[in-house]
Amino acid sequence: MGIHREGTATLLLATAILCFALYGLMQWTSAPAALRIALAAPLVIIFLILLWFFRVPRRTTTMDDGAIVSPADGRVVAIEEVHEPEHFNDRRLQVSIFMSPLNVHVNWYPVAGTVSYARYHPGKYLVAWHPKSSTENERSTVVVRHARHGEVLFRQIAGALARRICTYSTAGANAAQGREFGFIKFGSRVDLFLPLGSKVQVALGDTVQGSTTVIARFPNA
Repeated sequence: MGIHREGTATLLLATAILCFALYGLMQWTSAPAALRIALAAPLVIIFLILLWFFRVPRRTTTMDDGAIVSPADGRVVAIEEVHEPEHFNDRRLQVSIFMSPLNVHVNWYPVAGTVSYARYHPGKYLVAWHPKSSTENERSTVVVRHARHGEVLFRQIAGALARRICTYSTAGANAAQGREFGFIKFGSRVDLFLPLGSKVQVALGDTVQGSTTVIARFPNA
C-alpha cells in the first residue's frame, strides 16, 4: 500500500501543522501532561485519517473482456434505466456507486478500449446522493469505446465534502481495464452508464471494490 500523489501537498502541509502544534504543546510546560496529551491526540488522529484517505491499495485487477468492473470502491446506491443527455442522448442503464470519505478514492477504468470523450464540468457541491448531483455538481465525464461492445460512460461526481476532481483521461488515449484514470478528494460518487440489456451482477446496497468487482456483463458477452 502506498500514498497517492494527489495527497502529497495536503500531507506535507498537515505534517508541518502537526509538527508545529506538537512542538508548541511540548513547550507549554505549565500545562499538565494529561492536558497536553488530550490536545495532541485529536491532531494525530486527523493526520492518520488523512494518510488513510490518500492510500493506494495493491489490487489484482479483474481482466474480463466481457465485463464492466467497478471504477471505484463504495456502495451501490442506484440501478435504474435513465436518459443520459450529455453524450448518448438516449436510454442507458445507470449504476451509481457512493464513495464515503473512508473509502479508497482512486478511480479505475471499468473497461478496455479508446477514450472517445472526456469533459470536466464545474458545478455545485450537493450531497452525492442528491438526485440533481449528477447534473449540477462538479463532475467529470469519460467515455471509453470498447472494440467489441461499444461505448461505456462513467462520471466522477463531487459530493458535499469533495472540492477537487482529478481526471487523467484525454480523448484518443488508450484505456486499460483496471488502470487508474482519476481521483476524487473526499466524499463523492461515480456513475456508470451501460448499454441496455447489460447483465447487472450487483444489487442495491452491495459493497464493491474498484478494479475487482464485476458490476455488469455486456449484453452479447
